[in-house]
Amino acid sequence: MGEKVARWVADRAAVHGKWDIDLVDLADHPLPLAVAGAGQPLEEDLQRVKDGLSPRLAGAEAIVVVTPEYNHSYPASLKNVIDWHPTEWAAKPIGLVSYGGMAGGLRAAEHLRQIFAELHAVTIREMLSFHNAWGAFDGGEPLPGSEAAAKKFFDQLTWWAVALRAARSATPYEI
Repeated sequence: MGEKVARWVADRAAVHGKWDIDLVDLADHPLPLAVAGAGQPLEEDLQRVKDGLSPRLAGAEAIVVVTPEYNHSYPASLKNVIDWHPTEWAAKPIGLVSYGGMAGGLRAAEHLRQIFAELHAVTIREMLSFHNAWGAFDGGEPLPGSEAAAKKFFDQLTWWAVALRAARSATPYEI
């Protein structure tokens, strides 16, 4: 389901016309658990992170996170990627897209807002949420109204990306 939602969101970003899309599937970037206080990560783990996902996140002007909801929050694999990249999110806008059952993943998105604030990222107010996602997609397309919501979402993400890029350019952001 995640791939279906992510591809639909990436297609909407392409239609918006102001974005170069780099679609990342976390399954393509397996990482060992980032465990605080458990000693130093292995050198080969650090190199794999440095060569793989890290430069893609660091180079992004904005990031859209697509997440399901598990046990009223987001999955451990997403938390692990966030923890392995403590600085790549700073002073960047983050758009949240969630999917799930009756709540549409909203609880996962709200938890992520707290995490990204701690990492100095700006989560935009607009979000996309797909309630009962497994039944909301008909032939790969969600129900009516999603197109307008996606346009508003990407308009807001664009505004924040432009504003934060100008701010980072004028004054480098320090953590």
